[in-house]
Amino acid sequence: MYKIATLNKISPVGLSRLTDGYTVIDNTDEANGILVRSQAMHDMEFSSDLLAIGRAGAGVNNIPLDRCAQEGIVVFNTPGANANAVKELVLAGMLLAARNIPEGLAWAKTLAGTEGVGKAVEKGKGQFAGTELKGKTLGVIGLGAIGAMVANAAENLGMDVIGYDPFLSVKAALSLSTTVRVVDNLKDLYPKCDYISIHVPATDSTSKMVNAEAFAQMKEGVIFLNFSRDKLMDDDALEKALADGKVKKYVTDFTDDRVINFDHTIVLPHLGASSAEAEENCASMAVDQIMDYIENGNIVNSVNFPACSLGAKADGASRACIIHKNVPGILEKITGVFGDLAINVDNMINKSKGDFAYTLLETSGGISEDELKGKLGTDEFIRVRVIQ
Repeated sequence: MYKIATLNKISPVGLSRLTDGYTVIDNTDEANGILVRSQAMHDMEFSSDLLAIGRAGAGVNNIPLDRCAQEGIVVFNTPGANANAVKELVLAGMLLAARNIPEGLAWAKTLAGTEGVGKAVEKGKGQFAGTELKGKTLGVIGLGAIGAMVANAAENLGMDVIGYDPFLSVKAALSLSTTVRVVDNLKDLYPKCDYISIHVPATDSTSKMVNAEAFAQMKEGVIFLNFSRDKLMDDDALEKALADGKVKKYVTDFTDDRVINFDHTIVLPHLGASSAEAEENCASMAVDQIMDYIENGNIVNSVNFPACSLGAKADGASRACIIHKNVPGILEKITGVFGDLAINVDNMINKSKGDFAYTLLETSGGISEDELKGKLGTDEFIRVRVIQ
C-alpha cells in the first residue's frame, strides 16, 4: 500500500483518482508521495521513503527543487491544468482596467441612502467612461499554455496581438492562432502595445525583467497585467512609471507590502487558479503523474528531472528506475551491471536534465533490487528502485 500525504486542501476529485493501492495520510514522514499547492516546503526534512512530490499548479517556488533532485525525489507540476482559469481572469483584468470598473463600483457604493440615486448615477457616470478592447493591441510575454490561450482569446475579442517567447515550444506554437505576430525581441513589442500581459516563470534570469529600461520602451499610458509572479517586476521602476503616467494601470494577481499601496493599481487576491474547475484539474493531473511514476517509473512534467516514459508496464515485466548523476560512461556501467547479472533488457530509455539523469529499463523477468543496488554502488547513483 502506497501512502500519499497532502499539504493544503487538495480537491477530492483529484484524490478520488487514487486506486485501491493507495491511502491518504497526514504524516509526511511516512509518505511515498506528497500532494501540495502553496505550502512552503523548504524547511521540511524528507524521508527516504518519499519518491515524488506533486504540485497541484504550475509554480514550484515553494519546493526545494535542487535538494529534492539530490535526494532522488521527483517533483511534478501541472502545466496547463489551470490555464483556462488564469486566462479568464486576465481577460477580466483587462476589462476592469479598460472600463474603470473598480472605481465605478467604489463610487456607486457611496450613493447608498441618497435620494434619486438614478439621477445621481446619470450625472456622475461620465467620470468613469473607459475604452473598448476591440482594436487595441495586446502584447503577450511568454507563450506557454496560459499565454497562448490569452493571445487567442484576445484576438477573438477583436484585439491585435503581438507575442514574444524565446523558448516557444512546438506544442505551444501549434496551439497559437496563426494571426498572432510573434517577435524575436521585446523592443519590437513594448512600443506597439496598449496592453501588456506577462506569463513567464520566476527564475534568476527573469527576476525584475520588467524594469526602468523596459518601461522606457513602452507606449505612454500602457496597461500592464501581471498574473505570473511579483518577482518579475522592479517595484521601484513600477512605482515611478505609475506616478509618471507611463503605466496608466497595473493589474496583478500578486502583490507585496509596497505594491498594494501604489496608486493606479488593481490588486486581486491571487485568484488565478482559484476556480473549482482548475483545482480539480490540477489535483487530478498531479495524482495521475505520481501514480504513473510509482507504478510504471514514467516521468512526465517533472521540473527537476527529464521527461522519460516507456508507457504502461507490461504484465509480468519488471522495471528498474535509476536516478543518477549526469556523468560520462554511466550508461555503459548500468548496461554492464545488467549483463553481469545475466538480465536481458527488453526496453530502455535514458534522458538527462542538467546535472541529473534518469534511466528506465524493462525486462521480462524479475530483478533483485538489493542485487542491483549492490552492483551499481552509491557514488554516482542517487536512487535505484525496482517495480515488479
